[in-house]
Amino acid sequence: MYEVEVKVPADIEAVADRLDEMGAEHVDTVIQEDTYYDAPHRDFAETDEAFRIRRETRKGETAAKITYKGPLVEAESKTREEFETGVADGDSVDAIVTRLGFDPAATVRKNRRVFQVRDYAVTLDAVDGVGTFVEVETETDGDIEPAREGAYEVLRDLGLDPADQQRTSYLGLLLDDASE
Repeated sequence: MYEVEVKVPADIEAVADRLDEMGAEHVDTVIQEDTYYDAPHRDFAETDEAFRIRRETRKGETAAKITYKGPLVEAESKTREEFETGVADGDSVDAIVTRLGFDPAATVRKNRRVFQVRDYAVTLDAVDGVGTFVEVETETDGDIEPAREGAYEVLRDLGLDPADQQRTSYLGLLLDDASE
């Protein structure tokens, strides 16, 4: 499965107003804390991969998932192969992977509001230490170009320019800001 994602920096309150005008369905509000790990056997920064534990809090309840993201597969979007599954206890998974030699690299925290526009999830993200962004994403079994073009169309409908796309991950942006 491929996640096709286009992300742009934006005034998320203005975009929220536009989503309301469009009649978009608000489907979720969540706080996400993503702990990313460095692997002992290869450099994920070089291979453009990511491995994380995500803790999501909704209405006071927290759940956890683990995710592997493969390298980007095209230059026009943040499309990559992704595998994700829920876990009963994020702290136990953290203990397992650290004992296997994975080191926590950084934690990205964001407040996220999710809307549905056609076949796309539109997320309004306020990312601690990084800024505010709009992501438009969908999943596909492999027909990437039409999925990407549809994401561009949603961005344009929101008054945003796909040319403003930010292909660097939130983790990369956070680490870039920390190194400056």
